[in-house]
Amino acid sequence: MNTETKKMSLTTRVLVGMVMGIVTGFAIRFLFADEGFVNSYIVNGLFDVGGQIFVASLKMLVVPLVFVSLVCGTSALKDIATLGRLGGKTLTFYLGKTALAITFAMSLALLVGPGKGADLSAASSFQAAEAPSLGEVIVGMFPTNPISSMAEGNTLQIIIFALLFGIAISASGKPGERVAAFFRDLNEVILKLVALLMNLAPYGVFCLMAKLFTSLGLSAILSLAEYFLVLSSALILHALVTYTTLLKVFSGLSPITFLKKMEDAIMFAFSTASSNATIPVSMETTTRRMGADNKIASFTIPLGATINMDGTAMMQGVATVFIAQAFNVDLSLADYVTVILTATLASVGTAGVPGVGLVMLAMVLNQVGLPLEGIALIMGVDRLLDMIRTAVNITGDCAVTCIVAKSEGALDLDRYNDMKAGEEDERIVFKPSTQS
Repeated sequence: MNTETKKMSLTTRVLVGMVMGIVTGFAIRFLFADEGFVNSYIVNGLFDVGGQIFVASLKMLVVPLVFVSLVCGTSALKDIATLGRLGGKTLTFYLGKTALAITFAMSLALLVGPGKGADLSAASSFQAAEAPSLGEVIVGMFPTNPISSMAEGNTLQIIIFALLFGIAISASGKPGERVAAFFRDLNEVILKLVALLMNLAPYGVFCLMAKLFTSLGLSAILSLAEYFLVLSSALILHALVTYTTLLKVFSGLSPITFLKKMEDAIMFAFSTASSNATIPVSMETTTRRMGADNKIASFTIPLGATINMDGTAMMQGVATVFIAQAFNVDLSLADYVTVILTATLASVGTAGVPGVGLVMLAMVLNQVGLPLEGIALIMGVDRLLDMIRTAVNITGDCAVTCIVAKSEGALDLDRYNDMKAGEEDERIVFKPSTQS
């Protein structure tokens, strides 16, 4: 093994890129704030373009990866009852975790009281897009044109079509076997493309962080420090305590091993603030690093990126308490229960892209009669919190994947417990010149 391959792991390179980006962003903000050239050509030019290329390269993979992986996984399930059992387990864990998450977050917010004495002078009018009803979400899951669904990146519709297509392949005998073989080969090619594009990661993360911290000043965070600390603490505790407890209780797997292998995926989710953009990395982590069978991961990861929005639900719970306290509105126990149910169900229709949580928050606030202007209070720090809650969301996706895979006998325990599992794939892809 060439020593070049041991220089720095992908995780280390991404971490270096993140730290350098933050330092660069703050340096530009305080040293070159009035420099037109720097702002126009460096911040809004080089950094913006570099960051957008990185995010676009990840999003480019989402539709083919979700569709092909799910078709492969579904067509491999010869028994339809297995698919029903798999779906039931996954949905139960996802929705149960979300309800638990928002209850915990609201309890912590009520205990601390982050909105008491808040200064409302900064509040401004916020025009929120109309959130879809639960009925519209359910109807919208079924595509009228699957090609259009893929073009628009509608994950739920792609999942439904891929499930039906995979079932049809499984039931088609010899012709189905030939089609399934083609999709298995195509899936391997796509996974290799995922690994190749990870080369952009350290540079993309640097550009994203540098641009973000040139515009996100410390004052924006300090003005809402209590809200920020309550929500970020709730998110971190949920990830470190709730997920690891569920993993240990329902699968017996080591939480420490799980968290160590989640490093790459967590960093990608944090830097992109998009569950959908992190799907390729989550798939790679659960299958290559943790040993989950692709037929499980191809179902649970894309579905989780769409409906497992623990972090977003927690934000909605804490924000509701914060806004109610800031506007001196007393909410009843029934109101809090309504918030829990509404946020849990709304998570099903929350797209895994940056900022969409604020739109869904408008629906939650409407349910309990709170002013939408309150959303303006939290917008200043929402981007940074969005990054944290996205990291929490994808950690939950991977935890549920491991739990379900273990319960289905589709988890390679040797691979899960091997801390170096999957690293050989990274070395081969990232250092092709060492193969000579």
